[in-house]
Amino acid sequence: MEAERERRLRAARRLVIKLGTNTVTEPEGDFCAERVEPLVRSIAGLWRAGRQVVLVSSGAVGLGRGWLGLHRSRLGDLVTKQACAAVGQSLLMDAYKRLFSAWEIKVAQVLLTEEDFTAWRRFSNLRHTIEKLLQFGVIPIINENDTVSTAELATVETGPRAVPFSDNDRLAALVMSGLEADALVLLTNVNGFIRTGPPGAATSANGAAEEIVPLIHEITPELRALAAGPSASGRGGMSTKLEAAEIAMSCGGTAVIANGQVPGILERIFAGERVGTAFLASKRMRGKRRWIAFAADVQGRIVVDPGAQRALAQGKASLLASGVVRIEGHFSAKDVVSIVDREGREFARGIADCASHEAEERLGKKGATAGKARGAAAARILVRRDNIVLLQK
Repeated sequence: MEAERERRLRAARRLVIKLGTNTVTEPEGDFCAERVEPLVRSIAGLWRAGRQVVLVSSGAVGLGRGWLGLHRSRLGDLVTKQACAAVGQSLLMDAYKRLFSAWEIKVAQVLLTEEDFTAWRRFSNLRHTIEKLLQFGVIPIINENDTVSTAELATVETGPRAVPFSDNDRLAALVMSGLEADALVLLTNVNGFIRTGPPGAATSANGAAEEIVPLIHEITPELRALAAGPSASGRGGMSTKLEAAEIAMSCGGTAVIANGQVPGILERIFAGERVGTAFLASKRMRGKRRWIAFAADVQGRIVVDPGAQRALAQGKASLLASGVVRIEGHFSAKDVVSIVDREGREFARGIADCASHEAEERLGKKGATAGKARGAAAARILVRRDNIVLLQK
């Protein structure tokens, strides 16, 4: 499969590249031109070679903190983080504008919130805007709008599908999904996905033997267990990078985790060299189904009985009122809902065919009508088959 990795990365034309906080900023919050300038030069080379590049960049909070002269301990409250983001975002864009101008490349700022990925129409509009920027030969530079959005700045439960944004890693993957890009590159301060290696392998700073996993085809529970937590200055960690890679794989693309401080790393990646960790997909999920599974914000839960779960798992049935145990939370028609078993384990998601209060009414009617009009209430659809996505266990 190494040959397939090389083929895909050499052929990739539309790229999403994410730079992490540890790459963009110094520990005290200054912009690290020494690390970023070579990466900008590499991106300019990819752009001049005819590839389309979208850049997702962290660092606004750190830059704002440094400019305001605040110690990292002052970032304990959400409002302070938002204020730092407001200050730092302009500093971040000014730095990128200056660096890309040296290569006669124009850049555009795109600030996003979780709502841009929650509503299907806004998700589509976002794609059209970025497509137009790429047609104009502009490199979009994307970050979450931390000044008004709290989803990324707040302390959240990490893990698959916890929140729309838990880190810019996930944001980058959602952008890749919306643009149907060919490759996602997550540049960080480690050499790839690391697991404990055999004696004699390269060692980490604490002396533990480490081994870079060069190629991954599936995100397994074992890999998730190996993922580290958030870094000191960034908000993500390897767990969010695995989640981002899973999204990239779901749209048939290739993801790479690599060290942004290695000279020429982007040229080496897209030359097909064996650097970092590559994630290769074997199948592809259609665009709207990807949105349901990964990008949409869940508004409520539908608890189903074992019979309905089996019918849905076979992929041939809509969710009918007859198979529903109860409705939890409030949602409107066309909202994305979580479908769970009696123990509360989520196994599917779907677009609701009706609002939660209407669903409750249908559940109330199903028992009363069973005797004289068997099947009439059961035929009431809560989620249609074409709008249901089964989630990996």
